[in-house]
Order: sequence, then structure tokens, then C-alpha cells
Amino acid sequence: MFPRLSNSWQLVKASAAVLRADKELLVFPIVSSIVAMLVTASFWVPAYASGLSEQIFGPNAQRGPLAYAFLFGFYFVQYLVVFYFNSALVGAALIRLQGGDPTAADGFRIANANLSNLMGYAAIAATVGVALRFAADRGGRGGQWVSRIGGAAWTMASYLVVPVLVAEGLGPMDAVKRSTQLLRRTWGEQVIGGVGMGLVFFLVLLPLIALGTVAILAVTGSGSVVLIAAVVIVFVLALIGLVLVQSALGGIYTAALYRHAEGGDVSAFYPRQLVAQAFRSKPGR
Repeated sequence: MFPRLSNSWQLVKASAAVLRADKELLVFPIVSSIVAMLVTASFWVPAYASGLSEQIFGPNAQRGPLAYAFLFGFYFVQYLVVFYFNSALVGAALIRLQGGDPTAADGFRIANANLSNLMGYAAIAATVGVALRFAADRGGRGGQWVSRIGGAAWTMASYLVVPVLVAEGLGPMDAVKRSTQLLRRTWGEQVIGGVGMGLVFFLVLLPLIALGTVAILAVTGSGSVVLIAAVVIVFVLALIGLVLVQSALGGIYTAALYRHAEGGDVSAFYPRQLVAQAFRSKPGR
């Protein structure tokens, strides 16, 4: 466990070195989060106002064709937003890993150039999401297990789809197939590394929450509404900042893993020994 945690921490530091070289990469998760919230509000506010939300997630919900059509539309738009900004982040990170000096404009240019493929991939992902939801709704306990296992399998198979779309210009179906091939080639280390990085951020999050809680409790007795509000705002902004940094580092890590899997050199930021341990290949590949 401890060697894996040590490797994960080294991955975080190496990815952070890329982010320090190109701080503008933070633009993409920031804007993505804002747009995603606007998309969510644009779908769910009318759904609550019309009562459609009760048909979808109410205590006695019986989802019919309209509910699944709504979910597909929501999934499609939300996935498109996520994939668009992820492709911008990954594309810019790949430029840096190849020795270039990307700008935010480069990332958006790459995302725009791949917009049609990203839309196709979003449609596939939305279809998978609705199918898994349908299986969970109509298949009883067995359907719920199918949904969970299918969701995990889809996440693994599609892990490298965005860098494949960005770097190779493949169509969405071919990109999913290519991502699956790379999954086998790297023996699933992308999943383990991603989980490990998530664990590192969780360990950072715990003391942040503890410190924020102590600070809020300490100022509560002051009776100053302004001071309490200021502490709460700082605490919330710190949490948001941590989430945004984690998102940016996750995209950078994905770009580095893809470049390594394709035989590219990432040693400018990721030490060779770390690459050998964290990105090791499946024997015989």
C-alpha cells in the first residue's frame, strides 16, 4: 500500500510540475464547472417547475419514455461540456509534454477542431448512461448489479478516449476501441494511478475540512456575522480550489499516460523510475 501511495504522491507532484509550467490549464476546469452548473440549472429548474422531476427521481417514480428522453438530453449536453473542456486541457497538456508552450487558446482550438467527434462520443456516453439506468430500473437486483458492473467497465474502457480523440483524430467508436486497446497495453495502471491520485487528494482534504471546521467554530462565538461569513467563504473557496486543481492534474495525468502508452517521452516532468513503476506495461505487450 505504502509504495503505491508513494508512487501516487510522486504522480501528483509530477503532474503539478506541468500545471506550474502552464497555470492557464486551470482555466479549463474552472469554465467547465461554471458551464456544467448552468446546464444543470437549465434542465432541472424547468423539470422541478413542471413536476417532471417527480417522474424521474420521486419516491414512487415510474420512469417512462419521456423521463428517459429527458435523461438522455441532460446526459448528452453535460457530457459534451465535460468532454469539450477535458479535450482542451488534455490537448494543451500534450503540447507541453511534447516540449511546446501551449496557451489556453491552443486548448480551445484543439477542442473546437474535434467538436463533431466529441458530440458523437457524448451521444454514445449518454446512450450508455440511459441504458445502465434502464437496466437498474427494470432488472431488479440483477439489473442493479449489471448497471454497477457495466458502469465500471465503461469507465475503464473509455478512460483514454479523450486523448485518443485529440491526438489521433479518430471517430468516437474507433476512439473507444483504441482506448480499450491501450487499457490492455498498460495493464489497467491508468485506473490504479487515478484512484491513487484521488486517495492523495482525499488525504489532503481531511485536514482541510478539520481546519475549516475548527476555524468556523472558533469564530462562531464572536457574534460577528461578517467574520463568520468571511471564514465560511474562505473555507468554501479553498475546497473549490482543491477540486479544480485535482481536476486539472487528473487531465494532465491522463495526457501523460496516453503519451507514454504510445511510446512518447514524458521524462521532462515524470522521472523515468516513476514511469517504470506507475506506467508499467502488461507482459507480452
